[in-house]
Amino acid sequence: QVQLVESGGGLVQAGGSLRLSCAASGRTFSSYAMGWFRQAPGKEREFVAAISWSSVNTYYADSVKGRFTISRDNAKNTVYLQMNSLKPEDTAVYYCAAGTGRTYREISGYDYWGQGTQVTVSS
Repeated sequence: QVQLVESGGGLVQAGGSLRLSCAASGRTFSSYAMGWFRQAPGKEREFVAAISWSSVNTYYADSVKGRFTISRDNAKNTVYLQMNSLKPEDTAVYYCAAGTGRTYREISGYDYWGQGTQVTVSS
């Protein structure tokens, strides 16, 4: 069992930056692939970024590639999402998720989810 708690969301102007954190409980954090998803009002939850358990492999949605960076610190049981050059269309609730890595880009690949943190980008 893994419990996930996101933090770091907030209101930022377009072009600004935020760093999201996701703290995980449980001793098996380092064995899980971790992902970030987001859901804007009236839209489906979508993939943002993912990282393998060893940090060797990272994956990004085309819409955030080059602006967002996912990383993890297994010693701290934490995964991060550094978001730069934010745009109004990045406004959403951001969720972190833990899974076995069977598929990184799909919701079905994750077994545990956090409650989400709101990110609002003003124009």
